[in-house]
Amino acid sequence: MTGNRTLTFGVFVPQGWRLDLPRELPPADQWRALVEVATKIEKLGFDGAWVYDHLHTFPIREPRTVFEPWTTLNALATLTKTVRLGQLVTCYAYRIPGILAKLSSCLDVISGGRLEFGIGAGWYEEEFNAFGIPYEKASVRIAQLAEAIQIVKRMWTEEETTFRGKYYNVERALNYPKPIQKPHPPVTLGGGGEKLTLRLVAEHADKWNVDTPYTVDDCRRKLKILETYCKEIGRQFDQMEISVHRDVIVDRERGNVDRMLKERHRTLYSWLAYQSFLDRHLRGTPSECIEQMRKFVDVGVSHFVMYVPNSLEIAPLELIAEEVVPGVVRK
Repeated sequence: MTGNRTLTFGVFVPQGWRLDLPRELPPADQWRALVEVATKIEKLGFDGAWVYDHLHTFPIREPRTVFEPWTTLNALATLTKTVRLGQLVTCYAYRIPGILAKLSSCLDVISGGRLEFGIGAGWYEEEFNAFGIPYEKASVRIAQLAEAIQIVKRMWTEEETTFRGKYYNVERALNYPKPIQKPHPPVTLGGGGEKLTLRLVAEHADKWNVDTPYTVDDCRRKLKILETYCKEIGRQFDQMEISVHRDVIVDRERGNVDRMLKERHRTLYSWLAYQSFLDRHLRGTPSECIEQMRKFVDVGVSHFVMYVPNSLEIAPLELIAEEVVPGVVRK
């Protein structure tokens, strides 16, 4: 467990990566639909509006709109007032560390100190290849990620930064404006590798995100490993916040949920065994979703980042905000 924390809830905007922007709409109208959901997320009282850091569609590769995350968040920063803005998670390799420090500092200022800085090693090899970005073996990506985090955090806080690493160098780099949040924006690290990634989480992250493939039991086991790494470096494990990313399909009628799940599996995820597909979701009636989320709370999760496939309909967001979230909080 990571202590008694206030439960918080964020929602992904429909960005296009997961084929969630209607293909028949022109891009300007797709953008307006995205903005409508983002502003509704804020009005409904959710704590965060989130984006993925991806550049073309998934799981099917199609020539369709995908809005770039940093561009999107900067625009949303001017169109919202209170909701926190984050990426789950930025791929360190898509932008060199010095530029990532600059982008994130500016976004924190533009948003009035609302940046949630997520970062990870990346996994979508096809996307790396498509955009001409070298896809290194996992151990190298983790080592590069470690250097990138150090550079970004130092450029957030130092007057000028010189860093000489195995993979990255900066020389007397100036990064102004500095972020508003002090000592710096919270850093969420994604990934579940137990030998390298979780050690990196213990060393550098404020939050660790449990991604969709991991069950409650996986989360419990990995948290024990993370606690061990924290003890080894002299860090208090209770300082670490734990978040979980899940797809959410909710409806008052269970039959509607089952139909949506089967259709989504048939059209997009047939390459996954159906049970594995189901395990990636919080699913069912509001009471069923509450019980599923409480199981994560019981092992130490205090923040949920939810992807709602039919969020353009708005009604599922209202149901989550009005019934599911209060039920999880008061349970």
